[in-house]
Amino acid sequence: MASTYNLNSTYKLKSGYELPRLGFGVYQTPPEETQKAVLEAFKVGYRHIDSAAAYRNEAGVGEAIRASGLSRSDVFFTSKIPTSAIKGGYETTKEQIKKSLETAGVDYFDLILLHAPYGGSASRKGAWKALVEAVEEGKLRSIGVSNYGINHLDELEKHIAELKSERGNGGVISVGQYEIHPWCARNDIVDWFAKRDIALEAYSPVVQGARWGDKTLVKLAEKHGKTEAQILVRWSLQKGLIPLPKSVTPSRIKENAELYDFELSKDDMVELETTEYAPVCWDPVKSELDN
Repeated sequence: MASTYNLNSTYKLKSGYELPRLGFGVYQTPPEETQKAVLEAFKVGYRHIDSAAAYRNEAGVGEAIRASGLSRSDVFFTSKIPTSAIKGGYETTKEQIKKSLETAGVDYFDLILLHAPYGGSASRKGAWKALVEAVEEGKLRSIGVSNYGINHLDELEKHIAELKSERGNGGVISVGQYEIHPWCARNDIVDWFAKRDIALEAYSPVVQGARWGDKTLVKLAEKHGKTEAQILVRWSLQKGLIPLPKSVTPSRIKENAELYDFELSKDDMVELETTEYAPVCWDPVKSELDN
């Protein structure tokens, strides 16, 4: 049950590794502020940091890990392959893995995701193959995808079967990452991952502040004596998701982790979730297979 979670709770991935159930995102965190923000997150107790090549702040995360005094094995470090590399398929994805490792100054990533399903079928298959090889080489521990629609996910399962036939190992999807919150619940995506027992991460769990003042959200915050952000991140946890709140403000970094002394009721959960489909970020999920 969600009520038994704490900041150290983990999700056992298909790869066999443990993923902390609360992450710290660095999307839109300026490179020069990243080290400071991540060190603040470490101080609070976060051990799961979510970056991407496209964020241009992998280096700051690596610097924070080295400056923290923490063992590398104590930190779960995620990055993502940008669409430009995915579109180039196998070779450019392989080059990007090498570049990201060098930029971050680490020997391995705990998780690498394909950031979006752009580039067409052959490119997506080649990019996935590059991730699988990097796992075999010890450069990555777990792999997955972000922003894939059901059509792309079903195709990926076919690619995995093909690669298994062609080379003996097609890889394992360990994580999916999507924009998910009460105004973009993506229950079809949630169900796809749940049926396969694959971890599902939620970015923009506080909707980038776009829903502050929502009547139901305010009511639940007052009921539980919590902030609106805490209600939204708690909703994410209780949905079985791994939320990735972000901030550069020390007080908010701390606040976003103070989620374990209350629980939303079933009625609270239902009341907060809407039938709206209102993402606040990009939405590659809706793209066609031939994109």
